[in-house]
Amino acid sequence: MHKIFSSFIFTFLVSFSYAQNSLMVYVGAASKPPTQEIIQKFQDKYNVRVDANYGGSGYVLSQMILARQGDIYFPGSSDYMLKAIQKDVVYKNSEKRIVYLVQAINVRKGNPKNIKSLSDLTKPGIRVAIANPEGVCVGAYAVETIENSFTQEQKSAFLENLVNYTGSCAKTASAISLKQVDAVIGWRVFENWDPKRIESIALKASEISRIAYIPMAISKFSKKKKLAQQFMNFFVSKEAKAIFHKYKYLMSAKEANLYIGVDKPVGGQYIVPKEWIQ
Repeated sequence: MHKIFSSFIFTFLVSFSYAQNSLMVYVGAASKPPTQEIIQKFQDKYNVRVDANYGGSGYVLSQMILARQGDIYFPGSSDYMLKAIQKDVVYKNSEKRIVYLVQAINVRKGNPKNIKSLSDLTKPGIRVAIANPEGVCVGAYAVETIENSFTQEQKSAFLENLVNYTGSCAKTASAISLKQVDAVIGWRVFENWDPKRIESIALKASEISRIAYIPMAISKFSKKKKLAQQFMNFFVSKEAKAIFHKYKYLMSAKEANLYIGVDKPVGGQYIVPKEWIQ
């Protein structure tokens, strides 16, 4: 009986320790490839288990709120961090800006459809996808660009070519990798996720409304704020920045503006018109 009781206590203590030494992170897929590498390094360095839930920023936010658990919210743009702050589910003062993003047209390697500009996406026979603007940040950015850059006639032609909404940034990039479509309006870094199958076509400076940044904050559901803060600190370390740099993420707003060629607003929030919501 004593042995059974001792075994039970040992198992409980191990399980408790394991649970205490773990984190749950909700991640917008705009940073998925580098984030996976950085999380692995964090786990190895600090012996902490990290459970990462990847998906569209709006969808993972809903999951975190529904489950009422999670230590870190790490969306793909400021739009969804603002929503998390408005819903009072993250500590506003804990927010850190990790990296910056600029939009681009992503096509198959070699650009077989000879797509050179945004207006080319309105040509007959071009198959296009964007991320679902209701729950994925890059989809909302795509809609903002279309609404600001196209005439009504061009928008109608674009919608004729729009064959799919994707559920996350990762699925948007995969639509090109898997040859499901000819082009997507995504992030410039997608070509660095899969350089053998994706290349990026730069948008004109006038077609880019704003620069996106990827923020991170501690969830108000977290019971491990100290460990969550350690995780956030690691993501702005030189070690983590080197991994983001490898994937050609932009490390500052200044760097993003230099890439575009003119200064653009940083962050903010765009309200997607109802006609785009399925």
